[in-house]
Amino acid sequence: MESEKTGLRADSRDRTLTVAMIGTRGVPAAYGGFETAVEEVGRRLVERGHRVTVYTRGSESRDPEYLGMRVVHLPALPQKQLETLSHTGFSALHAMVNRRPDAAFVFNAANAPFLPLLRARGIPTALHMDGLEWRRSKWGARGKAYYRWAEQFGVRTADALIADAPGISDYYADQFGVPTELIRYGAPILDSAPADGIRELGLEPGGYHLVVARFEPENHVLEIVEGYRRSDARRPLVVVGSAPYSAAYTQSIRDAAGTDPRIRFLGGVYDQELLDALYFHAMTYVHGHSVGGTNPSLLRAMGAGTAVVAYDVSFNREVLAEDAWFFEDEHDIAMHFTALESDASAVAGLGDRARVRARDEFRWDDVAAAYESLARRLAKGASVHPEARRATRRAEEWDFGVREPVTVG
Repeated sequence: MESEKTGLRADSRDRTLTVAMIGTRGVPAAYGGFETAVEEVGRRLVERGHRVTVYTRGSESRDPEYLGMRVVHLPALPQKQLETLSHTGFSALHAMVNRRPDAAFVFNAANAPFLPLLRARGIPTALHMDGLEWRRSKWGARGKAYYRWAEQFGVRTADALIADAPGISDYYADQFGVPTELIRYGAPILDSAPADGIRELGLEPGGYHLVVARFEPENHVLEIVEGYRRSDARRPLVVVGSAPYSAAYTQSIRDAAGTDPRIRFLGGVYDQELLDALYFHAMTYVHGHSVGGTNPSLLRAMGAGTAVVAYDVSFNREVLAEDAWFFEDEHDIAMHFTALESDASAVAGLGDRARVRARDEFRWDDVAAAYESLARRLAKGASVHPEARRATRRAEEWDFGVREPVTVG
């Protein structure tokens, strides 16, 4: 079967697979990168002729099917620390007592404790490791300790490990001596977007700089605001996002902005059409994320053809290559803002090259093909478990910048 939307064709020589996707909020995608990946990959696997089950929580829709995927709605405990784990536990039990899938994709290393249950039922399981959650400031000491433990437990118990960036692959090879499946995210390509929504906000196409991020220290929103305020930029800085866990950090950002009329805080924007328009019509997108892998927000900006100013860490350089400006602190930010507004042609050129790179290197069709290939290998018995089951973390902490790993302790 062939899809007009994706151009994918099922290979009649290969048998149909039954695939389960576990550990996210599910579909329709309305949150982060995991949910988008589940939706984009899942629907393409269906178009290739496979049966896909997505375990979902909290969806306003209760439909049993979405884009050809079977949707299983299960509950979760309404507590931040237990919501994901409880839903994944219910999902794993459901997968165990019903028809056994040929392969399961479990997202988020935090869900690693449920892998032995799935494997005991004879379900080959791949764990998508994501970024390094234990580095995020929103987690306290216990949360960080749990994520570090779960990371190692996942390495020891999964049949395959999925990394979404070369830096993440390098991390697991260095820290645990295990191979990973490098499968990046795809980029949505925007060739146009209506400007009505941004004009209602008092903005003009090409007339502002954009930040989209949770207010967390590792996303460097504070440094971006401080640097912008020191600059001679005339176009406003539009900041989209909030801090669900840190009122103090949010206040420090507000204090850094002061009364500067050029800095505008929009809070969270959940209207996808408006968010797309904000990306598409921005002069630049400023990306301060430093601990994740291949970041969906960065890919969205690239796919919109928006020039990027990015925090100088290996993840971002891997995605952008040389088609961006990079910063390390607020001084770099101030310099970039002052310079780039005087060189519109350079800004436009970088944006055009970013879209070409997104279109060529970050294709959802390729991502889906990689998941399909992995599912087929898992179904045929491929597994890293024999060599990874005794893996232990090295006594070094990996540095994701341009420097070498540094010893801690």
